[in-house]
Amino acid sequence: MTVGSVGSVGEDVRDPSPQQSLGTAAARNLATTTKSVPQMQEITSRWLLRMLPWVQVQGGTYRVNRRLSYSVGDGRVTFVQTADRVAVIPAELGELPALRNFGDEAALAELAQRCEQQEFAPGQVLAAGGEAADRIFLLAHGRVEKIGEGPYGDEAVVEVLADGAYFGDQSLVDGDAVWQYTARAATACTVLVLTRADVLNLAERAEPLRTHLANLASLPRQRTNKYGEAAIDLSAGHVGEAVVPHTFVDYEAAPREYELSVAQTVLKVHSRVADLYNQPMNQTEQQLRLTVEALRERQEHELVNNREFGLLNNCDYGQRLQPHDGVPSPDDMDELLSRRRGSKLFLAHPRAIAAFGRECNRRGLVPDSVDVAGHHVPAWRGVPIFPCNKIPISEARTTSIICMRTGEEEQGVIGLQQSGIPDEIEPSLSVRFMGIDEQAIISYLVTAYYSAAVLVPDALGVLENVEVSRWR
Repeated sequence: MTVGSVGSVGEDVRDPSPQQSLGTAAARNLATTTKSVPQMQEITSRWLLRMLPWVQVQGGTYRVNRRLSYSVGDGRVTFVQTADRVAVIPAELGELPALRNFGDEAALAELAQRCEQQEFAPGQVLAAGGEAADRIFLLAHGRVEKIGEGPYGDEAVVEVLADGAYFGDQSLVDGDAVWQYTARAATACTVLVLTRADVLNLAERAEPLRTHLANLASLPRQRTNKYGEAAIDLSAGHVGEAVVPHTFVDYEAAPREYELSVAQTVLKVHSRVADLYNQPMNQTEQQLRLTVEALRERQEHELVNNREFGLLNNCDYGQRLQPHDGVPSPDDMDELLSRRRGSKLFLAHPRAIAAFGRECNRRGLVPDSVDVAGHHVPAWRGVPIFPCNKIPISEARTTSIICMRTGEEEQGVIGLQQSGIPDEIEPSLSVRFMGIDEQAIISYLVTAYYSAAVLVPDALGVLENVEVSRWR
């Protein structure tokens, strides 16, 4: 090997060939690149915002006037858990029809302490039909089936109950009550049991509770229709000179009002960026575009999950259903549809839609599809199923499927907004210049106003505790 050469013995090391043309790296310095606008992964289809009919709320508040209804414990019972022990929150006992409007905290606290925790295995009977109903069951966790008798003497599942439900509450006001159905655990269940004897024993010492139960038994039963609304007296099919009943339609004395909610942010852009870096794209416009997209995403999230007006939290208890086998089946979707007239759409997490598709595949069914604004959307019974990733999936891998009727004329679900606000760039969304500070930073206040209202309870239904991770 020649002295001073680099490499192994026998290796022929030569200088690289000289460059014969301009390299791409240098050429790019003189080229005009083609570039995209800023991209954003958070943007979704936002079908809920598209499909809701939006009603103009000029005064910022929308009042839902309804016919007078007599509500009797239409909520759910909430529990607290410490390790393997479960306790009911005392105030939540007021959800029971017999204890509704009973506000003695000391008595409720003692009743909560008297609730006995019991565990039931799948298939075990909690209460047998025809036997005396002398206790209330508060379902903390699990799924319970109400079993009735079919038309030919066979068993029929009348209803499925899940976390937060209760049954047997009639035993507090009727000492002769019997179970009209058999309650059987469909899964492992944790329940709290409160006996009628415990309640009456406490009533002997607690004057407020004794008075409350006595007044409850003496109150005349309100005449209502099957929806709990005050009855309207009518006469039909009569002949001759029968006396026609007199009536009137009573309204709720304190109807619910929905105030427009707000989502806001302050967008800041340095004046040097806005002045010097505006070609070929306007920096301020792109910043605003992405900010508005994020604001609309948050708006849809609030319409689904907000505690005050969100769809999941404002669904009437009577319109909440449980899947019969955990997974979303065609039978469950049919049951959800049957609870209301004129259902316009389903909303479901994409994983729930996939789970429903797997169940259809297992049964050899092919869900149809409908065309919505040029998009092929899966449907069931002609009702489109729109994806919505704002519907949460719990740690137990369960979620919900929403079904609704929409529109004011149909007494359905509506979106609320106020268009025509100052500095509006989209309906009910404004961008207001806030000034330039001492650091030459320009500020814009970006605001969206919105809400949603359920005009009558049966306009909205939810299939809860839908399992999305079970494969079979």
